[in-house]
Amino acid sequence: MLGRDIDFLGFRRVFFAISVVLVVVSIVTLATRGLTFGIEFQGGTVINLNRVEGVEIGEVRDAFEEAGIPGVQVQTTENDGFIVRAPEDDPDVANAAYLRVIETLGLSADDGDVATIGPGWGRNITRAALLALTMSILAILLYVSLRYEYKMSLTAVFTLGHDVLLVLGIYALVGREVTPSTIAALLTIMGYSLYDTIVVFHRVKENTKALTRTTFTRMANHSLNQVFARSVNTSVTSIMPPLMLLLFGGATLAGFAFALVVGILIGAYSSIAVATPVYTLWKEREPKFQALAKKYGVAA
Repeated sequence: MLGRDIDFLGFRRVFFAISVVLVVVSIVTLATRGLTFGIEFQGGTVINLNRVEGVEIGEVRDAFEEAGIPGVQVQTTENDGFIVRAPEDDPDVANAAYLRVIETLGLSADDGDVATIGPGWGRNITRAALLALTMSILAILLYVSLRYEYKMSLTAVFTLGHDVLLVLGIYALVGREVTPSTIAALLTIMGYSLYDTIVVFHRVKENTKALTRTTFTRMANHSLNQVFARSVNTSVTSIMPPLMLLLFGGATLAGFAFALVVGILIGAYSSIAVATPVYTLWKEREPKFQALAKKYGVAA
């Protein structure tokens, strides 16, 4: 280490072990529980029932079953109402069922609303989301390769994959619904994660120019220490707005804010615990840096 540097890279085995465990848990959770997609992706109907007093969830579910739409998902809201999600994608059938339900529950037509989305629209949203993710990754690869080097670009994309997988794993674990706003949050998360990683990589690149009498690992660890305070300050200030949205923004914004909060935390961690250690191990295999390591000792 140099001076009073924190030996981040000395803990890289611990960081790798933590990341492997988290990735395995995420994959297992995604495989067993799966993601809960909103009707925007799979089509269906969302019915909002407002100002409902003295009505239980079971009564709402039974009313829809009597109206010909069984298996609905019923969720309470903060204003003593319900959000009902049904697989029915025919607007005429959904509206007819809604009218029967409000009659059964003793409500008026003004006490709710119906929104139906067909499966074709959901497929278009899914294709657009995948296209946006793919184009983002390709743009990152191209830019970082031209601005820095291909090893940095591949490491950055690997780290982004790590971050997105963990966010999706947490979504599957807690059962949060994936909506178009979640995809927007994921793209935003990629930006935050990439920014943290590039800040470190830029410092590593600058310090590599004057690398003498020490190993690449020691230099990379010193680079991490040089930008550590900046990364912490950026992450803390970045997480405040979505955290406030998550706490006080209501159900409409909660999904977007939740993904941002989780993603910013994971991105701040991965730039130190994943991106830099992986890149350092890769660079240490180059003959030039192997010679430095042999002469000055491999930094733990």
